[in-house]
Amino acid sequence: MQRDATPLLTDLLKAVSRSFYLTLRMLPESVRPQIGLAYLLARTTDTIADTELVPVARRLAALNDFRARISSAEFASAPVSFGDLAAMQAVQPGGGTHAERMLLERADEMVGLLACFPAEDQRLIREVLATITSGQELDLQRFGNATAGNIHALSTDAELHDYTYGVAGCVGEFWTKMCRAHVFPRAGLDDAALLRDGVRFGKGLQLVNILRDLPRDLKQGRCYIPTERLERVQLKPDELLHAPSIAKLRPVYDELLDIADAHLAAGWHYTNSLPRSAVRVRLACAWPILIGAKTLTRLRWENPLDDGRRVKVSRTEVKRIVGATLLRYPFPGAWQRLFDRGADPD
Repeated sequence: MQRDATPLLTDLLKAVSRSFYLTLRMLPESVRPQIGLAYLLARTTDTIADTELVPVARRLAALNDFRARISSAEFASAPVSFGDLAAMQAVQPGGGTHAERMLLERADEMVGLLACFPAEDQRLIREVLATITSGQELDLQRFGNATAGNIHALSTDAELHDYTYGVAGCVGEFWTKMCRAHVFPRAGLDDAALLRDGVRFGKGLQLVNILRDLPRDLKQGRCYIPTERLERVQLKPDELLHAPSIAKLRPVYDELLDIADAHLAAGWHYTNSLPRSAVRVRLACAWPILIGAKTLTRLRWENPLDDGRRVKVSRTEVKRIVGATLLRYPFPGAWQRLFDRGADPD
């Protein structure tokens, strides 16, 4: 890895994601740059898709241009420019940031870093970005013109499955393949089961985000709870803007919490299927799982439609989780008990 790439894969990544940066820092050096770069590229495409002040057609064109740039093995191909999207970050509704502007301004530089990696690593990065950007394109086509007064919703569980796979489940596959190649290549593992659990791990984390961020998404005109589920309890998507609707929504919402919980349990099984010698990878997996489990526990008792009471695990609690994993890791029984459906670690 080039020395001048270090600020890009550390400072910029830290600025755009404090929570993932914590996980990334724990990963072994053999996979940290590849996973960090893939994350930055995905955040760049996400920023393109989410720049609401730019017309949907322009965002779709920019997303396609950047996807073509990432997928090309010819790094001398014409660079793409996101000057108009970058300029909009300062006035973006909901708080576009300087870091997001930097993502767009340095997008071509990030793509150039792909050449620093072996051919197989490049292939895996391109593969996961192709899946993510396809999902983002579909999401933009579905919700690009949605507003709080014109809420668009997913129709079926199959669409919810496709969405959570396209933005997160595929990341579980990528993470698994990268770690398998560089961290524990000769370990005797059930690769098919590991990949299945890795997909569920990613989908679980994304479903936690969906269930936690429901009010925010609704204000943007997005409803990720399928209408086929809402119809069972005689609700329409726009009724979810009102906190008292939780009385009717709760059975459906609890079912989705159960699905997310089962996915996280698969993620915990995934974590414990890895060689115990892969301490850094197991810790990097455990932290988001335990934070997600704690979030789910709170969502069962809070009103998720009340946008004035957003459920969030505090930094202090994250530090407690990190400390508990470090203390218990040498003791397999105590470590296993950490995943107790979000129970507070002692």
